[in-house]
Amino acid sequence: MTAADPQRYRRLSFWLDAIDDDLLPRPPLDGDCDVDVAIVGAGYTGLWTAYALLQRDPSLRVLVVEREIAGFGASGRNGGWCSDLFPVSWDRVVQQQGADAARAMHRALVEGIDDVAATAGHEHIDADIRRGGCLTLAMTSLQESDLRARTAASQQRDESDLALQWLDRGQAAERVRVPGCRGAQFTPHCARLHPGKLVRGLGRAVERAGGRIVERTAVGEIRPHAVVTSRGTVRARTIVRATEAYTSELRGEHRALLPLYSLMIATEPLPDSAWAEIGWSAGETINDGRHLLIYAQRTADGRIAFGGRGAPYHFGSRVSDSFDGDARVFSALENALHELIPQTRGVHVTHRWGGPIGVARDWYPSVRIDRRNGIASAGGYVGDGVAASNVAGRTLADLILERDTPLTRLPWVQHRSRPWEPEPLRWLAVNLSVRAMRGADEAERRTGRRSWRARSVTRLQGR
Repeated sequence: MTAADPQRYRRLSFWLDAIDDDLLPRPPLDGDCDVDVAIVGAGYTGLWTAYALLQRDPSLRVLVVEREIAGFGASGRNGGWCSDLFPVSWDRVVQQQGADAARAMHRALVEGIDDVAATAGHEHIDADIRRGGCLTLAMTSLQESDLRARTAASQQRDESDLALQWLDRGQAAERVRVPGCRGAQFTPHCARLHPGKLVRGLGRAVERAGGRIVERTAVGEIRPHAVVTSRGTVRARTIVRATEAYTSELRGEHRALLPLYSLMIATEPLPDSAWAEIGWSAGETINDGRHLLIYAQRTADGRIAFGGRGAPYHFGSRVSDSFDGDARVFSALENALHELIPQTRGVHVTHRWGGPIGVARDWYPSVRIDRRNGIASAGGYVGDGVAASNVAGRTLADLILERDTPLTRLPWVQHRSRPWEPEPLRWLAVNLSVRAMRGADEAERRTGRRSWRARSVTRLQGR
């Protein structure tokens, strides 16, 4: 285990660097102990689960065990989108579990955004939350066609308050002025926030509610009713695995969730004159219709935080600090940002960072409990976990307390994804898929025709 250096933690992301928090680790576990619920991982999933359990039953002995510090993983490094996005298509959820289940899942995610905001207010967590919705920009004729079709399908199937909206070129420009934008798909169900402030504040809220968090305590194995750590064994009625991309490092779990890296950059604050040209004043999050995902927000202090996929998957599902950066991907992100927002040319990029997200073999997140061995889990959000982890945490609390609620009947409850293929098959397949998606975007821009590469990758992913 590396040294507990607060400056190392600050270097993990802009969000952890730009925060009024000393980032000093809490004391580690001090030997064997017994609790009611032991939660492995002090990210959003683990902390929302602990918070929900203690809100429902303050008498519970809840212990959160973290290898580094709260917010070390994706919870302290993500794009700051608190959204209703779900990585599985509507059609697939309907095919497997019906339209009512799909609607319930969508509604629960929207309510998750509400709960994140309400809890932040109640707990006095100033996380720069602003609910400005999400714009998906159409930058080519193919993107416009696809986004219009998705919007029309949503308006046919969804209740009016959940349906996507189409903004024409002029309406989109009233929100953000992007050269060449042909229109945009819009949903009001997304909030911009500061992930570092949220996760660090949530940790303190768990402690105020009576929970205990131990940090700098590495977990090597989760057994029935026991967590085996470097500093002792925790025995509990229920164990919650909330380790997301880092699940691959637990004994026996290296094929459960694949760690796929997503990278980000942040600019220096733009001058007021630039913002007067750009617009983007209502807190919207922004992406576009390309296959290789990008995502952006205007931060509360006037920067642009801009991220995207494209980093390689590392053989054997390895996770390492050395994988958090990739010069080629950072350069591609800067170029993509300059293309969308030309006013950023010449603006200094102050931060570059990255980290792994958790991906199940079928890209389907899950919330599970095995009462026989006392092990529960949630994760596999594919990068859309800020609101989803809140829903998952409240769902896990209800499952652990054996409550029958609408949350415990959502379609991701007890979903089981098959394991990822053994190496070298998964290394070949995943990296070929990343390359294919990049090639699909390039081919479509060049030819104006739909790429067979994107369709092939989607089928391979099981989506």
